[in-house]
Amino acid sequence: MLDIFTVAFFGHRYIDNPLKIEELLEKQIRKLINEKEYVNFLVGRNGEFDRCVSSTVLRTRKIFRDDNSALTLVLPYPTAEYVNNEKCFNDYYTDVEISYDASKAHPKSAIQIRNRKMVDKADFIICYIKHKKGGAWQTIQYALKQGKKVVNLAELDDKLI
Repeated sequence: MLDIFTVAFFGHRYIDNPLKIEELLEKQIRKLINEKEYVNFLVGRNGEFDRCVSSTVLRTRKIFRDDNSALTLVLPYPTAEYVNNEKCFNDYYTDVEISYDASKAHPKSAIQIRNRKMVDKADFIICYIKHKKGGAWQTIQYALKQGKKVVNLAELDDKLI
């Protein structure tokens, strides 16, 4: 049976240095693809960090190895953007999931519910958290309480600058 290692990504809506973050992401993604039998990368679509993650995963898979990983978009509910462009989404991502629990919740709480479900599924979390506030920070606090292994690229970024 295939051993699937699941990685979830969380970060701030706005980021300072996307190129530096993509460089840090690529190192993590290459390592995972190289060391694990199969990796499922879970990502949202709620800001700059999510867009950096998606493009870096796709680029790294294309350049390095694409036969043992997937990029799964996890939406809190079927957004208008998704409904109107479903084929484009399915062409870009390996898979698109809509969080059942989040889709039944009030829209203001749906993203946090989706994030917690992603944490629950994940074996490993990669984040970019610089501020101790907001939804991404709350999600990482939840992940730590669940005993999940978390790497914060913002801490690595601070050491490299």
